[in-house]
Amino acid sequence: MASPRLETYCCPNRDAATQLVMNFQPEVFCGVCIGSASISLLLTILQLLPKKGQSPRKMPKASSSSTILLLISICDILGGLGMIFRSSVWLGFPGFIANISVVNGTDVWPSTFCVGSAMWIQLLYSAGFWWLFCYAVDSYLVVRRSAGLSTIVLYHMMTWGLAVLLCVEGIALLYYPSLSSCENGLEHAIPHYITTYVPLLLVLVANPILFRRTVSAVASLLKGRQGIYTENERRLGTEIQMRFFKIMLVFVICWSSNIINETLLFYLEMQPDINEMPLKNIRSAALITWIIMGVLNPMQGFLFTLAFYGWTGWRVDLKWRKREIPWESMSSSTAGENAYPSPVNYQSNIHDSKKISTTDSQQTDEAISMLSEGNTSSDERLTRSSPIYQGW
Repeated sequence: MASPRLETYCCPNRDAATQLVMNFQPEVFCGVCIGSASISLLLTILQLLPKKGQSPRKMPKASSSSTILLLISICDILGGLGMIFRSSVWLGFPGFIANISVVNGTDVWPSTFCVGSAMWIQLLYSAGFWWLFCYAVDSYLVVRRSAGLSTIVLYHMMTWGLAVLLCVEGIALLYYPSLSSCENGLEHAIPHYITTYVPLLLVLVANPILFRRTVSAVASLLKGRQGIYTENERRLGTEIQMRFFKIMLVFVICWSSNIINETLLFYLEMQPDINEMPLKNIRSAALITWIIMGVLNPMQGFLFTLAFYGWTGWRVDLKWRKREIPWESMSSSTAGENAYPSPVNYQSNIHDSKKISTTDSQQTDEAISMLSEGNTSSDERLTRSSPIYQGW
């Protein structure tokens, strides 16, 4: 699981709340993390592999939105691998891990492993949060026709730059002036927790607003494409809205336990003695949410692929072959239709207006197709209802 408590545990003089959760059934907790991360890893890879008898996703071109979805899955896969590695070492070498608790110890490798593995997990999941925010921004810009594949460079700079900056800054403040001197007070820990949870809270607050504005813009595009709002277009708009809802639902399910757990632990930290009887229920709730985090955090990768693409099936096709993008064939057929000589009594302004109408409608279809990427039924309805398909 991904929690700033992993970095805090690397301090030999860690706080009592961190000691409470990290020492609660560590073998069981590590086993839960390994099992959940392994299942999520295998199913995520299965989801992303091409399938036999499955038509290629109907995308007009390589879009920044589809690239972002792939990068989110890659961050989840690499973060899951970090969880599996960390928990495996924790289970397989208990003596090695026990040296982390030794103050002024001469062996630096246990602390190095503790800090390195925790930073790896935290950095990748933080980058995944930033990529998810970029997806919401890009979806809105695509509908507004203000984004393209070139914007992916800006997203890379923002995502990796902010993820690395916040992670390094939080770690530096936590371990200042040295690893053996950290956690002497909340003034060391609070900046670290803030830099960890900023991207998570940003997604929780900003993404629903951006998704809502995108859905409204999609409805306007569908109405303006042919001047009417048919049942197919209404259904397509609803499916795009449901896709955004599924993404946020997965995010809330996987990470709400982290916020609850951190709130409970901070409350315990501010108490003179966390072992007092009146705090028993709060300690129990903190330990329960700690185990829930170990289950849900790694499952984000697989659940996101379900939200992005739906269930893609079990039949994997490992044979490489060149796949024709359906929009290319439609474009070629459209070009063929335009190759026929126009009647001589057509006025040039009518011909130009039809070309502009077809171009605008094609751009609208491309923008909506990017948002419904992975939804075969939506793509087919969009193709049948588009002016290109109807031979405008």
